Amino acid sequence: MDDPNREKFDALLQDTVTHGTLQKLTLGKPNGGDDTLKNVFVRPVALKAGTHLSFVYRHTTKDITKNHPPEAAFQEIQQLIGTQFLDAHLFTTDRQAQLEGRPGQPSRLRIKAVKNEPVTAAPSHDRERQHALPGHAPWLRELKVTNDRGQPRDGMASKFRQIQKFAELLGHLAGETELPTDRQLQIADMGCGKGYLTFAVAALFGESAQVTGIERRADLVELCNQVATDCGFPFLKFQLGDIGDTATATQTLDILIALHACDTATDDALLQGINATASLLIVSPCCQKELRKQLNAPAVLSDALQHGIFQERQAEFVTDALRAMLLEWAGYRTKVFEFISTEHTAKNLMIAAVRTGHQHDEPLAIRIRAFAAFYGITRHALATHLNFNLTP
Repeated sequence: MDDPNREKFDALLQDTVTHGTLQKLTLGKPNGGDDTLKNVFVRPVALKAGTHLSFVYRHTTKDITKNHPPEAAFQEIQQLIGTQFLDAHLFTTDRQAQLEGRPGQPSRLRIKAVKNEPVTAAPSHDRERQHALPGHAPWLRELKVTNDRGQPRDGMASKFRQIQKFAELLGHLAGETELPTDRQLQIADMGCGKGYLTFAVAALFGESAQVTGIERRADLVELCNQVATDCGFPFLKFQLGDIGDTATATQTLDILIALHACDTATDDALLQGINATASLLIVSPCCQKELRKQLNAPAVLSDALQHGIFQERQAEFVTDALRAMLLEWAGYRTKVFEFISTEHTAKNLMIAAVRTGHQHDEPLAIRIRAFAAFYGITRHALATHLNFNLTP
């Protein structure tokens, strides 16, 4: 079946590869074949043999990276689109194009013009380790993360790694999420602190997103707004507010971020994202104290839980396991994984949730209550927010 939209997309892709204007290509919505393969991310890289395209094949439990010369890369992409994947999102220096389709049906193509920084050279994989964000970015210098040479300052190497890892993860998660392409994205970072990761978000999305950092300390809000102005971030703003204050919520919200929000503040942030029907929620919980006093596990665990460290870790596990299950019940597909430790905290668990809209699964509700009952839990902040009764 002839598909003019597919032909137009292929021609655009071929042109971007030929003229060096490709920034990235994301393939999503897997369609059979290898059930473990969830996404493919393609970016240009400079090797000694010349410019290649780097493919990151994201599987359920691992990532596989392969570099292909342009002609072979184009053939590989041709084979993947429409068969293994039903969604292709192309980013170039002057436009974005998204091709969506279903087997046996004509595809849909959306193209919009954007203003991005020109690509002057593909990153080199042969010379130095690549980062999602350039170390010489002015905002990194202004926030005292890197020096004039783009290298981490003394004591900031861990923070620099955290920023880069978060940007990489966010790029992958956004690629797995159906986000609007016909308007500017709305992103909120709740409890953003000094704004390290908020700036990373703004740098990653550029003009395609309005990013808002919410922080309760006025001096940090003032500092971050000044840096945003000085470093040329017109679509980044910081405002005074508390995570638990619903007045700070953005009415239209596509991505919510809350990293290291203490104890039930994580649940407060999740509630704001859920109420705004955000497509992607990203939280890194911290100081999970709420459930520790409630823990009343079966007798078989009593000897182990007489030790404070085991009580603490068990409370963390139960708190975040319930969060993940409750998010599933509320209409999100969740994944829980290790993030990266910072110099501030050893907490490195991250929960990412992508909205599916399939809400209130009763069999899941039964399993959630059984899990809570096993540990003697009757109250949980997110359950209360969602009006979910943990007791049968």
